[in-house]
Amino acid sequence: MAYEVDDRLVIGVASSAVFDLSESDAVFRREGEAQYREYQQQHLHAPLARGIAYPFIKRLLALNDLCDDPQDPQDPLVEVVLLSQNDPDTGLRVMKTIEHYGLNMTRAIFMQGRSPYEYIPALNIALFLSADKAHVDAAIKAGYPAGQVLDSQFDDDEDDDGLRIAFDFDGVLAGDESETVMQRDGLTGFHAHEVSNVTQPHNPGPLKEFFVRIASIQAAEERYKLAHPGYENRLRVSIVTARNAPSHERALNTLKSWGVMANDAFFLGGIEKRRVLQVLKPHIFFDDQSGHLNSTRTVAPSVHVPFGITNQPL
Repeated sequence: MAYEVDDRLVIGVASSAVFDLSESDAVFRREGEAQYREYQQQHLHAPLARGIAYPFIKRLLALNDLCDDPQDPQDPLVEVVLLSQNDPDTGLRVMKTIEHYGLNMTRAIFMQGRSPYEYIPALNIALFLSADKAHVDAAIKAGYPAGQVLDSQFDDDEDDDGLRIAFDFDGVLAGDESETVMQRDGLTGFHAHEVSNVTQPHNPGPLKEFFVRIASIQAAEERYKLAHPGYENRLRVSIVTARNAPSHERALNTLKSWGVMANDAFFLGGIEKRRVLQVLKPHIFFDDQSGHLNSTRTVAPSVHVPFGITNQPL
């Protein structure tokens, strides 16, 4: 019987997102592919260090214990697939590292010298994470959900089993229609546009489907809680946006039209997002604007979603 991916949350990750590849990448750049291949073979049993997205991926996979039968490997809530531009031989060290950390990642695609992002729709992937800007740019250009994991401050507190995910709104969850108005007409024009369209849901942005599937896991968590009194929710979702009143209402109406809601919403109206994130401490934060991420990356794992008008070349 085929393993179905349509009814679960599937994440695609490059090894550069989850592990620290700086040392082996330096060998490749300095000495070339042959020496890189030899280096990986020599260090086959030396686990790679944890990378920026490791705490997020580890906690996301841990939510599979909410399944009706957590011991059934054929029916997890979450599936994480390794998408690698390594060939299978050089990628073996990554697979052994996954095994070393006990991450339940058993599926992988290896494509020597090429990014496998073209397989995102085939695997029903709701989010592709990579540290490689060119691969993420290409995926977004093709209309796929992707984000570049930036060099960021991250904390993998073993005593904290919660998973906190934070999103910007425009250009991430929603499309960039309103951001286009903002760029053209300024803040006053933006607010007027949002008020006049308050009942009209936004077009989906690149990570809308990821948000919807995260919401389905939150629903599973609520069902689990009914059957297990005393259980404390682990998954928390927050919106952290530069919007403020009166433009907040259309954003909330849009989420409601998608059948989802956030646990928290921060309508900051230009207040620096870093101030909130250093208190919220998300395990991952998604934003489309590099200007915001330059500061947020100093306090939280930050991901650039290079979508929409703010990422068009000048």
